Amino acid sequence: MTNIPAESDSGSSTSPQIVTRGSCRRPSEISLTFSPTSMVQQSANLAGVSVARIGHGLMLMTWVPNPVPDEQCFEAIKAGIDALPAGTKAFLNSGSFYDQDLGTGNLELLSRFFVKYPDYADKTFLSVKGAAGKQGPNCSEENLRAEMDKIARALGPIKKMDLFQPARVDTHHPIEETMRILATLVKEGHFLHIGISECNADTLRKAHAVHPIAAVEIEISPFSYDHNQKKVLAAATELGVSVIAYSPLGHGLISGKYKSGADLDAGDLRQSFTRFKDEVILKHNAEIIEQLNQVAEKRGVTTAQISIAWVAALGPNVIPLPGSSKVSRTLENLSAGDIILTEEELKQVDEILAKGVLGDRYWGESDKQAHLWG
Repeated sequence: MTNIPAESDSGSSTSPQIVTRGSCRRPSEISLTFSPTSMVQQSANLAGVSVARIGHGLMLMTWVPNPVPDEQCFEAIKAGIDALPAGTKAFLNSGSFYDQDLGTGNLELLSRFFVKYPDYADKTFLSVKGAAGKQGPNCSEENLRAEMDKIARALGPIKKMDLFQPARVDTHHPIEETMRILATLVKEGHFLHIGISECNADTLRKAHAVHPIAAVEIEISPFSYDHNQKKVLAAATELGVSVIAYSPLGHGLISGKYKSGADLDAGDLRQSFTRFKDEVILKHNAEIIEQLNQVAEKRGVTTAQISIAWVAALGPNVIPLPGSSKVSRTLENLSAGDIILTEEELKQVDEILAKGVLGDRYWGESDKQAHLWG
């Protein structure tokens, strides 16, 4: 499994995906003004810890053809932490394979950050995804223990994992067996909380019955919200599990930064995604993005913020996880957590998305091939 984060939904890439919110609760109508220099106010509860309402994904700091310079990354991370109220921790998401060669470059970057800013270690809640490689997910006890050693070496002594999650469900091992191993690793002090990623609702229930699951990580955005996401969200809400919603900006498309794969650096894994390379899909989805932009302009915020706020509105246990390597983007993303969309705005977004988003999440592979919804 060379392209580990590249999950794809099954089905034709040219059939519209109708995105509806279902029966999810919506917050009351509160209007907040965005200010990139002000401290954000909203927070979320993750395993009894107060964390930022909006997480910070670090993957594309290192898993790109040209890794972002340390100092730029450090400033982006630091700015996000500094913007939070006292007692609220930044939710940082890293991985043991977030590198072009599937190495530990992302964790090593974090190690250097905490060496420079050791006082910031206690101001962060660190989630690390692992147990995945070129051959696919591997949740054998031998490999999970090897992951613990690898992660500890890469992170160094200053910051420890708060949460560990297998990046994909290893269907060669019953989830109950995987959970028993992870529970043992918790008892041994390797990390504090267990997460699970890209699982289906039944797997989440089975896993939670063995040991409490703190968080489940799945892709959710205005471009990716169908029956699978809805079922996992419903199960997580019932069980009291946080939902980490990664790629809330459709891998950057909704932000407006990228119009197509041509805007990406050579070698960027997103160049092969159907939503970045198919001209028919690009044209159709661009019209949807433009309509979302009109909603954002009327509110006085960015399209990216509308998207993140829409995801956050799915429930208080949903923590959007956009990525950023720039101070300005980090603060913009965080501020979206203070934007409470009105019922009218949510209705407008729903009507726009009802037109149907074209393309799948990645390359048109089946869920089984992409190790999705295990």
